[in-house]
Amino acid sequence: EVQLQASGGGLVHPGGSLNLSCVAAGFTIGNDAMTWVRQAPGKDFEWVSSINSAGIRTYSETVKGRFTISRENAKNTLYLQMNSLKPEDTAVYHCQARGLRGQGTLVTVSS
Repeated sequence: EVQLQASGGGLVHPGGSLNLSCVAAGFTIGNDAMTWVRQAPGKDFEWVSSINSAGIRTYSETVKGRFTISRENAKNTLYLQMNSLKPEDTAVYHCQARGLRGQGTLVTVSS
C-alpha cells in the first residue's frame, strides 16, 4: 500500500525557515517523481515543487530561490527546505506521488 506522511510544519515568523519531511511507504521514491503541493485557507491546491527520478528539480515562481526540494533515498524521504518564509506561504503542505496525496502538515507564517 502506497502511503505518504508529511511532517515538520509549525508556526514561524516571517523570514524564518522550516524543513518539511515526507516519509513514503510502499514504493521507492528514487524511482518516481515526487511533488510538494500546498493549500492555503480557502484556496485551491497549488503546485510548489517537484523532483523527478533523474533528480531534476522544478519550482513555482512564487517559491523559486527560497525553497529547496530534495530526497534521501536511503530513508525513502522527501524534503522541502523553506527559507525566507512569507505570510503568503501559510498553507497545509502535502507531498504527492503515484497519483496519491498524503496527509499534510500545516505551516503558519505570522508575526
